[in-house]
Amino acid sequence: MLRKLPILVAAVCLAAPAPALSQSGAPLTTLPVGRYQCSLPGDAGGAAWVPIEELRFSIKNASRYLSPQGDGTYLMRGKELVFTRGPLKDQRFQRMGTSILRKIGVDGSLSRLRCVRTGPLQ
Repeated sequence: MLRKLPILVAAVCLAAPAPALSQSGAPLTTLPVGRYQCSLPGDAGGAAWVPIEELRFSIKNASRYLSPQGDGTYLMRGKELVFTRGPLKDQRFQRMGTSILRKIGVDGSLSRLRCVRTGPLQ
């Protein structure tokens, strides 16, 4: 039995699924399920953050999202989120930790808009 152990360990290692990779080599992942609220920074005379309601969305399972305008799909490559179908199509964000996303502008720079996971799906 001890002789067969290395063969068994090798077989288990080969059978373990490897993480999926995008064409760029970045791992494909998903976002935590829940509600996300997008906002812009406020000012000293008012609210700290100004919500942008039309960019509010909820992450469902299997790379799907739901927004007030409808549902769609997204792709998470490494730290970059791209909405691929639905009302938020072509919107791009960078993941900043586990629950914050920053919008990526058309020039590739990070904008001031951020989206924060505010809680579970309801």
